[in-house]
Amino acid sequence: MTVDYEDDGSFEIEVGVPPTAALVKDELDFETGSGAPDDEFVGDMSAEQLKTVAEQKLPDLLAYDVRNAAKEVAGTCVSLGVTIEGEDARTFNQRLADGEFEGVFAEAEPAA
Repeated sequence: MTVDYEDDGSFEIEVGVPPTAALVKDELDFETGSGAPDDEFVGDMSAEQLKTVAEQKLPDLLAYDVRNAAKEVAGTCVSLGVTIEGEDARTFNQRLADGEFEGVFAEAEPAA
């Protein structure tokens, strides 16, 4: 959040997008990530939910489109102990490359 104060007493507030972890937690409705994300999972995210979070976060990421933003969000899912479509989030990039999620990410447009 940025607050700019002007000489005339007015101000402007700019609020950014929440952290990726917060967006994932909100999307899946849980409070805390796993203390052991390799062994204990706290939620399972669908490809559609992953795309939703990626679209929200895209302006703040280095990714140039939703498909690549989803890869970054999947990395956050690993840290939180969240699976994607029932499998370890670490495998998401390969599954995406193999065309498993073409229906979900086919409409992804490059960021302007």
